[in-house]
Amino acid sequence: MSYSTVATCVDDYEMQNRVKACFAEQGGSPTAVPPDLFWTVAGADDIEAAYASAIAADNPHPGSDPAVVTDQMILSVVQANMPAP
Repeated sequence: MSYSTVATCVDDYEMQNRVKACFAEQGGSPTAVPPDLFWTVAGADDIEAAYASAIAADNPHPGSDPAVVTDQMILSVVQANMPAP
């Protein structure tokens, strides 16, 4: 795992929007996503590895590319870390 890759992924606006969309679809408010959730998603082993691979392959938009980080990868992390209602 690369902390640099995790930090880059967290700051990726397109990735943030995908996490917000997932959070909203799961019943949360897209304007109230806990900031820690972005870090948890970016730090998930499979997401970090996929994102790092995309960066190495010069993908200009890894956060918005569902071939890099799938919706299911994001969903799995979000569902496991949804705050209690």
